[in-house]
Amino acid sequence: MLNLLELEQLVAFADCGTLSKAAETLHLSQPTITRTMQHLEEEFGVSLFLRGKNRITFNETGQKAVEQARKLLRDAREAVEQVRTFDQRLHTIAVQSCAPAPLWTLLPVLSREFPERTISSALSEESQIVQGVASGSCQIGVLSHRAEAEGLNCVPFLSEQLFVCIPDNHGLAGCTQVDWETLNGYNCLLRSQIGFWDKLCRRKMPASRFLVQTDEFEFRELIRQSTLLCFTSNLAGDPGELLEHRTVVPITSPEAQVTYHLLFTDPVYRTVAETCRTRG
Repeated sequence: MLNLLELEQLVAFADCGTLSKAAETLHLSQPTITRTMQHLEEEFGVSLFLRGKNRITFNETGQKAVEQARKLLRDAREAVEQVRTFDQRLHTIAVQSCAPAPLWTLLPVLSREFPERTISSALSEESQIVQGVASGSCQIGVLSHRAEAEGLNCVPFLSEQLFVCIPDNHGLAGCTQVDWETLNGYNCLLRSQIGFWDKLCRRKMPASRFLVQTDEFEFRELIRQSTLLCFTSNLAGDPGELLEHRTVVPITSPEAQVTYHLLFTDPVYRTVAETCRTRG
């Protein structure tokens, strides 16, 4: 029976060119490598080497053996990876979302409903989310629209309304509602890692400039001290005194109102969507 460790030594010999270099690379003695080559010839039942004075090289059959050894080692690595991935899926619920806000409701529900599993999450492009759920690399996807894909369940579960926060001394102060056309040209604060909202704001406000903040403390200080517009939503929770000198105004353009959809293959997650709708 072929031994994977011995096949690794065979491939190392082919890559290094000499038994001594292969032994050094694998941290083995040269006699050990030599015995392995002899044993592999016995296992294959054919001659694999051309033997000369103080040197052996692969014959044509030996080169074929190396080719097959590489394939077997590659298949073995893929088998291990597939088993590990399968086991991880049994114990992990991976979520990919197009925006952060739905995760604030979804992740606590998943943790409560599936306490024995680890919950992981990431922000991704929507096309990647559909591919991820379809391939099984993630169990749940969150989209900003309904997706039609064979074998996938897609159900609405939360709605988000975008608001703009206008400082008291801003040119738009006094507005009770605005649209993208009104906002276009005004500079704004943006938080990093906001998913599809980032591209949407830039697309709808091409004449505006955006100051993107990665640090939460700095972002909050700029909201307090600057006259730049910023955004919030109905899912953001109570900002406390942060928006004390700003007026929160709805953006009436249709694109500022999103119904998120939960994408999944396992019907067990349908109840999660229903729970999130109740909480939302």
